[in-house]
Amino acid sequence: MSLSYRALALLLSYPTEATRALLPDAAGVLVADARIPPAIRRALGKLAEDIATADIYETQERYVWLFDRTRSLSLNLYEHVHGESRDRGQAMVALLELYRSKGLELSANELPDHLPVFLEFLSTLPDEEAASLLGEGAHVLHAIGERLHKRQSPYRAVFGALTALAADSGDAEALASLMAEPDDNPDDLEAMDRLWAETAVTFGPSDVGCPKADALVKAMNANPRPAPTRAGAAA
Repeated sequence: MSLSYRALALLLSYPTEATRALLPDAAGVLVADARIPPAIRRALGKLAEDIATADIYETQERYVWLFDRTRSLSLNLYEHVHGESRDRGQAMVALLELYRSKGLELSANELPDHLPVFLEFLSTLPDEEAASLLGEGAHVLHAIGERLHKRQSPYRAVFGALTALAADSGDAEALASLMAEPDDNPDDLEAMDRLWAETAVTFGPSDVGCPKADALVKAMNANPRPAPTRAGAAA
């Protein structure tokens, strides 16, 4: 089982004094993971230091502006596939049942499709199994990373690491379709209001979206194993 997924989940969590205190240890885990390219490991170390030492209010504002206000960078995976439709709720219920079948219970304020939560789940699995499940959405992770790169955001290093850890590099056609989607600008408030009111984000065709619960269930049930014990929350 890999602590790197939990360390990456911590970097993608809303910064608080409590989470910032854990970042030096998380950076140590990631810098030592040879599966991640050296340049990305160095960037992860710098990101962890930046989050841990910068003004906390500025750090929190940056996080909210990126991941809460910019819908194309949302960390809620099924939002990219289903928007706020009923289908998203059904998919999250199925994903929650998958977590429970493997011994992971979420708190009341954790959404099962939130990427840090999904990464914590992967941290309870054997490396090969976790890498396979992460590969289900490799093209989505790559696209978010590219959008962060265009913004020159240091958070792009997290998605570079996730892409490196995934067993599958992702479908090129699905990635191209995803990158053709508009990348919303949170500074354009009128456009943002129209986007949220009128359209659901769709990262490519519906059959090549983020990791779907049914695909995860099928992959997990192919090799049943004893339920792991949760060691603590990442978010």
